[in-house]
Amino acid sequence: MQQKTKLFLQALKYSIPHLGKCMQKQHLNHYNFADHYYNRIKLKKYHLTKCLQNKPKISELARNIPSRSFSCKDLQPVKQENEKPLPENMDAFEKVRTKLETQPQEEYEIINVEVKHGGFVYYQEGCCLVRSKDEEADNDNYEVLFNLEELKLDQPFIDCIRVAPDEKYVAAKIRTEDSEASTCVIIKLSDQPVMEASFPNVSSFEWVKDEEDEDVLFYTFQRNLRCHDVYRATFGDNKRNERFYTEKDPSYFVFLYLTKDSRFLTINIMNKTTSEVWLIDGLSPWDPPVLIQKRIHGVLYYVEHRDDELYILTNVGEPTEFKLMRTAADTPAIMNWDLFFTMKRNTKVIDLDMFKDHCVLFLKHSNLLYVNVIGLADDSVRSLKLPPWACGFIMDTNSDPKNCPFQLCSPIRPPKYYTYKFAEGKLFEETGHEDPITKTSRVLRLEAKSKDGKLVPMTVFHKTDSEDLQKKPLLIHVYGAYGMDLKMNFRPERRVLVDDGWILAYCHVRGGGELGLQWHADGRLTKKLNGLADLEACIKTLHGQGFSQPSLTTLTAFSAGGVLAGALCNSNPELLRAVTLEAPFLDVLNTMMDTTLPLTLEELEEWGNPSSDEKHKNYIKRYCPYQNIKPQHYPSVHITAYENDERVPLKGIVSYTEKLKEAISEHAKDTGEGYQAPNIILDIQPGGNHVIEDSHKKITAQIKFLYEELGLDSTSVFEDLKKYLKF
Repeated sequence: MQQKTKLFLQALKYSIPHLGKCMQKQHLNHYNFADHYYNRIKLKKYHLTKCLQNKPKISELARNIPSRSFSCKDLQPVKQENEKPLPENMDAFEKVRTKLETQPQEEYEIINVEVKHGGFVYYQEGCCLVRSKDEEADNDNYEVLFNLEELKLDQPFIDCIRVAPDEKYVAAKIRTEDSEASTCVIIKLSDQPVMEASFPNVSSFEWVKDEEDEDVLFYTFQRNLRCHDVYRATFGDNKRNERFYTEKDPSYFVFLYLTKDSRFLTINIMNKTTSEVWLIDGLSPWDPPVLIQKRIHGVLYYVEHRDDELYILTNVGEPTEFKLMRTAADTPAIMNWDLFFTMKRNTKVIDLDMFKDHCVLFLKHSNLLYVNVIGLADDSVRSLKLPPWACGFIMDTNSDPKNCPFQLCSPIRPPKYYTYKFAEGKLFEETGHEDPITKTSRVLRLEAKSKDGKLVPMTVFHKTDSEDLQKKPLLIHVYGAYGMDLKMNFRPERRVLVDDGWILAYCHVRGGGELGLQWHADGRLTKKLNGLADLEACIKTLHGQGFSQPSLTTLTAFSAGGVLAGALCNSNPELLRAVTLEAPFLDVLNTMMDTTLPLTLEELEEWGNPSSDEKHKNYIKRYCPYQNIKPQHYPSVHITAYENDERVPLKGIVSYTEKLKEAISEHAKDTGEGYQAPNIILDIQPGGNHVIEDSHKKITAQIKFLYEELGLDSTSVFEDLKKYLKF
């Protein structure tokens, strides 16, 4: 199929409750292995694309909340003649929202989830699972395999597809944007495809073929956001469905990963700091699984396979950062692991891909991206420094042993294709029209010195021709939890802001993973306040270097990023003018003391155990946003929450909002007449998703709030948004 530029809306991959390891739960964040889901959307005018990968990378094993795909309702065009003229007295925001809800959709060709297997491409077309010949995948000639509407779900979409080895069956996981619950349907591929079975609440799943040439589906079952059970099933004349593994420790979860060569199915059992892997022989899937290495507290490891050897990415030994080891597949225990490759200090391992003769590592070092290509025949290493504008990788599934394709992106620049060709030993970039943002904007890599002397990296974007940056509005991004990187994928609304003169600053504070595992360790448990100190230092450094000023400074955060954002509002509200929070975690203490919540036990190693450890309890009290609200002046705050969010319960957000409003009212009374109280807005959205990344309603509401709070004219920005928010 013709290669196209892709607009990446990465899956929200979360194995966390309050957080969302969103987008990223970074790729290879120590316990994060999750499917790379992407939707492919072709826009005739902009040729931007969303994509969904068909196979998880080794670095992505973790439970996930995929971002919303397009549903059948999105594909139904609205007739032009039904469009009503807009009232003259509507403001710019309302006009844009109305147009977004009524505009015709004929410009769109939406393909959605796509998986190549054999000579076919499997994908979602409208409300159907379909397949077509590989060379015909861009045409309308396709075979319908299953109609999603048969499941009686509200706006269903496919977020994962797996095809059995010889294409007798295809399995698809289907869900809606209003819930994390999913249904896995198994379709028998024949002259008249039929649904053979369906399983509720499936998380990860993979096909293998047994000695009798029978397809076996392995899948994990998720209950109350916890994934502890592994099943295997067969279909046709010899139907079986049995549970063969249950994880007893509630702080661990289970995820399946099929090695790239399909030789082994790995059962990955992990929590935030420790992992354990079992192997299922892909040639004998009914045999008992083989343990690689029993879990050792603090030791993380992930496994790939090539030529009867296991390649193990692990943090065992000193320094406690990731390194690559290998051992014979028949002697997998830790005492047999041989050191194969070590990373530089302060290096984040984002992903690993295995090829016939090469191993490719995707890395971040000193806030810049690198690719290391290791020759497995001679142990040679070629390190490639990638373009300085690049902030994130998008991994492409690939079965071609000669090439390693991937994409690079930034928050303001759509993804661009690159391919490393092993034979030439060179990196080739996609040719064609260069994005104008390259010349009209700048990306800066800066550092702020925290109060303990640590240097905190920042990534800053602004227009090249901006004059007097001190008078420009500034939007700060922060996360700082779970060893997860700040999301640096392309977001069209971020690009529009930069085009409109904003400065964007991404603060990579401790608690995140940008500088490796130690960076996370230095910002969790009783070191959480390091992340707050880092955030304060970043903002003060930006102001000190002439980037904006407090009256024009705004802050945005989602999920667990709400902890640092809320804490900053309590400790240094004078640094900010306005804050937007999405599904924010704001009541750390009460949440972590409630073990009846689905994921509290999984979170103990990130936040501590205030129920049994007085030291943890007292420390959480020092920074918890809800606990530290007091009568003082606050920045204006816009909170987006989701009605049935199981990860960050609505109750805690409502309590925080009410307490904040009470504190502001009390401060207003003490201040007297003439005091301009900040605006506190709680926008409760329906549904049970943790974060709906591409909701145009949410995006336009947040931008409207920021422009109004800063007293800026939003006319041009909403006109520009219309170009992108049609989807």
